[in-house]
Amino acid sequence: MQVVDLAETKLRALNARLHSLSANTNETVWRVENPDGQHALAVGLDAPITVEIAGHAGYYCASMNMQATVIVEGNAGVGVAENMMSGMVHVKGDASQSAGATAHGGLLVIDGSASARCGISMKGVDIVVKGSIGPMSAFMAQAGNLVVLGDAGDALGDSIYEARLYVRGEVKSLGADCVEKEMRDEHRVELRKLLDAAGLGETVQVDAFRRYGSARSLYNFHVDNAAAY
Repeated sequence: MQVVDLAETKLRALNARLHSLSANTNETVWRVENPDGQHALAVGLDAPITVEIAGHAGYYCASMNMQATVIVEGNAGVGVAENMMSGMVHVKGDASQSAGATAHGGLLVIDGSASARCGISMKGVDIVVKGSIGPMSAFMAQAGNLVVLGDAGDALGDSIYEARLYVRGEVKSLGADCVEKEMRDEHRVELRKLLDAAGLGETVQVDAFRRYGSARSLYNFHVDNAAAY
């Protein structure tokens, strides 16, 4: 294991070392001590490595991630896993606004709750939140899955495209063009895989969730819907 203490090493130097790793590196496990909420921790990774952050992370932790597994042993600030392409990001605490924003792929797991705009403009990422999410989550979500074991705030899925939303708790309100949809067998299979990937196992039953998605009434402009745009 490679151990980097940010009380002694500059963050820029850490990220430079991580960026220099090749796909066949044998330095596959890294531990970052004393992160102290610094911003842009472990950003832009592109190697099959594991980075453990021993504490809280600031803004945009693990953004633009490819291949890597990033584990935050605390809370994460705005934009964790923003624009992630692949790999896995696991936040063991809570996440601030815009978790998983614009992410194209990979898996983001948040053990706590996420603030507003979780999954905003998501483009293929899978997000599992074991707590609740704030307002305007999945705004303009285009593809991927958002799974919430707790509650969802106002305007869930506003202007959603083809992402799938699964919520076990209460939804305060749905956004424009977002509706509850039938939970079919293929959705149960998909949800089961996501729960298993997040380490939740059979103790969390898929039939406790409701599915939400696009009514597709805003795909093309119609004057009767002008107020909803």
